[in-house]
Amino acid sequence: MFIGHIAVALGAKKFAPRTSLGTLMFSAQFLDLLWPLFLLWGVEHVRIDPGNTAVTPLDFYDYPLTHSLLTAMAWAVLVAGTHYLTLREARTAVVLYLVVLSHWVLDFITHRPDLPLIPGMDTLVGLGLWNSVGGTIAVELAMFLAGTALYVQTTVPRIMMGRLGLWLLLSFLLVTWVINIFGPPPADERLVAFAGLGLWLLVLAGFGVDRARELRNDSEDS
Repeated sequence: MFIGHIAVALGAKKFAPRTSLGTLMFSAQFLDLLWPLFLLWGVEHVRIDPGNTAVTPLDFYDYPLTHSLLTAMAWAVLVAGTHYLTLREARTAVVLYLVVLSHWVLDFITHRPDLPLIPGMDTLVGLGLWNSVGGTIAVELAMFLAGTALYVQTTVPRIMMGRLGLWLLLSFLLVTWVINIFGPPPADERLVAFAGLGLWLLVLAGFGVDRARELRNDSEDS
């Protein structure tokens, strides 16, 4: 759920307005930021399997350290706890915890039963929304539009790049999402991992966009 995760980050700005969009995107995609690194290190594995679901040709058959429910909760504690220990912002830490954990919840909705609850446990879960291209598009697009609306309600451009940068980022995300759904399968697993590393650039873009915007209430008070 690519833009679905980004939608959570955009919408979370409403509940943690002083937190950069970059931080929220980092949190929403944290499991997938780790995953390509674990692939390249040979700790976790994926294989190309066209037809695995209607939406993705990837078979996520081994990723217990990044995508089990137990480890997702642990990663959420790590991100939220680090933020709290650094800035002492309890409310924001709670929001970040929920944003990180939302990744597993959304994956549970979209994936076929391939998500472990605990590393080493045979039980795998997933509701399989990815078996329907139409259903996936409807759900993710609705989430993306809602998240964008919340972000735009919360912030306004501070400089021109605040407006242009946001719409460029959103447009890039949508185009990438469409290519992921309708494009050809990747050539090999290493290409999947290297493409996944590109998420780090999106996080940096989130920081850049947010720096060029300000909170709507601050703008109205000035």
